[in-house]
Amino acid sequence: MNISELIKRYYNDAQTEVNIDMFDAQSIYAVYQRIVSILTRCVDIEISVLQAMSYCFYEILDNVLTHSDKKSGTVITHYNPRAHTLSLLIADDGKGVQLSLSENPKYADISEEEALMVCINDSVSDGKGMGFGLYSTSILAYNAGVQFEIHSGSHKLQLVNGRIEVADADFWHGTIVYLQLQTNNEINPKEIVVYRTNIEEQYNDTFLNDNNINELW
Repeated sequence: MNISELIKRYYNDAQTEVNIDMFDAQSIYAVYQRIVSILTRCVDIEISVLQAMSYCFYEILDNVLTHSDKKSGTVITHYNPRAHTLSLLIADDGKGVQLSLSENPKYADISEEEALMVCINDSVSDGKGMGFGLYSTSILAYNAGVQFEIHSGSHKLQLVNGRIEVADADFWHGTIVYLQLQTNNEINPKEIVVYRTNIEEQYNDTFLNDNNINELW
């Protein structure tokens, strides 16, 4: 995987160093917990954004291990406190969205462009998951996103002026999910998961327990 190309493409304007982590089935939760714990210490990030982001973030990490046919992936993160933006990139060099979805007979003949358009819809999956991770992430992008992109193969899906578009792109062998969030505006986390689960409580129990609160001080 060409990590240098990813940094050049998505983080070329970063004023400080980006954080790069590799994860696999053994390390996914530790990587996730460490990154979200660090962000929790940034007191100027709205907690509602963290509550929603933490749920979607883990879902995208898990998608790599569940759907890409690869045993590991890469996550790149960067927080800009001056601009109040948080950038998350999760990438793999697996089989991509189209080939993954085509394992489901319902999407056997789907094109690459169509696959990117439908992958953010509710309950769209290759059959190995619930099809909720990218759907909830797209809702988060609509609510707090500055940029949102899914790049797979020769196409990329983007959120442009509040509308989803799919365009031609340089070939990427696998899938890239890039999300940049505005962190200083309050949102409703319940809306991100369509009121199906209590992500506020999940985040608070994991990252705002007594020990973590003591560490913050």
